[in-house]
Amino acid sequence: MSNLYFIRHAESEANKKRILASRLPFSLTEDGRNDADLIASELKEKIALDRIISSPLLRAVQTAGAFGSLFGIDIETDDRLTEHHLGDFSGMNYDEVKNLEGYENETLKRWSWFPKGGGESYSDVAGRIKSFFYSIEDSIEDLPSEANILIVTHAVALRLIEAVLKNTLPEYPAAFPNNGEIRSVRFTKVGEVHDIESIMLGNSSSFNHNP
Repeated sequence: MSNLYFIRHAESEANKKRILASRLPFSLTEDGRNDADLIASELKEKIALDRIISSPLLRAVQTAGAFGSLFGIDIETDDRLTEHHLGDFSGMNYDEVKNLEGYENETLKRWSWFPKGGGESYSDVAGRIKSFFYSIEDSIEDLPSEANILIVTHAVALRLIEAVLKNTLPEYPAAFPNNGEIRSVRFTKVGEVHDIESIMLGNSSSFNHNP
């Protein structure tokens, strides 16, 4: 059994400007970089990390780097942790996109919604998230007992991660996690129902998701 810690990347330039970042290479804001350092420092007072896995997107890798530097661990990247691909809506402002034809405003109705321009549905995201968890299952045998793994990802991915861990798919949470918010779980295997704890460190309680 391993202890998994999932964190949504710290505040990005897209978050600050209310932009749908999708898979675009937005960096962290100065506040986001400072908060990533602070969260890493506070987490180090609580646990030791054995492994760090990150989405390959810039804002996630920058967040992961704060932990990697402090804990002395190399960052692994995994494409399955990347954010929801929004196709033609990528890079648009939240207010601008709400009135566009083809955009699904209801976040709980996106399971089978495919954004035009090569986007993916929440079902697609959930599929790659489940694949990621199966690989975690396989790798746990090679890790120390009670290993601590930090996983750096994104808002939509985290909502579907929670659904996989609670075995509720195709239903998933309506609420988006804050930037920098950590979810912890003692992971066993896919298909079991896990208890999930929210951990607010640094200034993560202040960086609310604001669609």
